[in-house]
Amino acid sequence: MKTLQRVWLAVGCAFPVVLLLLLPLLFLVFFQLATFSFTKLGLSPETAILFFGLCLVGGMINIPISRRRVVVHEGAFFGSPFFFYYPPRVSEQVIALNLGGAILPGLFSLYLLFTRAPLLPSFIAVVVVTLVAHALARPVPGMGITLPAFVPPLVAAAVAWLLARDNAAPVAYVAGVWGTLIGADLLNWPRFKDMGALVLSIGGAGVFDGIFLVGIVAALLA
Repeated sequence: MKTLQRVWLAVGCAFPVVLLLLLPLLFLVFFQLATFSFTKLGLSPETAILFFGLCLVGGMINIPISRRRVVVHEGAFFGSPFFFYYPPRVSEQVIALNLGGAILPGLFSLYLLFTRAPLLPSFIAVVVVTLVAHALARPVPGMGITLPAFVPPLVAAAVAWLLARDNAAPVAYVAGVWGTLIGADLLNWPRFKDMGALVLSIGGAGVFDGIFLVGIVAALLA
């Protein structure tokens, strides 16, 4: 019994070490997979590595496009027989574009649209992904919009394969990026002011994962 306990103790102590050693290997595999996926979209291996790295780092960069003052707590009167007035507390709400989750993928998808992705299949695919993303997007108070990460690339890849089999990869990327941004973020713009978050990032937070995976999963499946 003691021997078994020692074995379990040794396994429990070794597991974090093994996991720590595997993380760099997993990241390297993911990095190679991402590079391969972007080369299928027409980029050279060097440009694919650069674009992947910029998107990864850009996910931490938000560029403000709108600022407005919002009332956090309303003013109120308290006390008896003396009255005390507590003034309203006002803060600033910032709406921003995420560099790695909106700007860079959006520009690259426009490039694909003018060079490799046929217009009509891309438009239909964008509409389909937009409807799916909007149906699944959930506003979370204090955070923003959340969306299941793998849904947009899977839907984009499936629709692109059905509509443009010979150009499925670029169509899937365009549909995954714009469908997610429009369906999850832009169509929920009127609800942003009620979420309570002081920084709301289009293409960031809960949507960034889906946008980031579009180039990898959609290209591979397509």
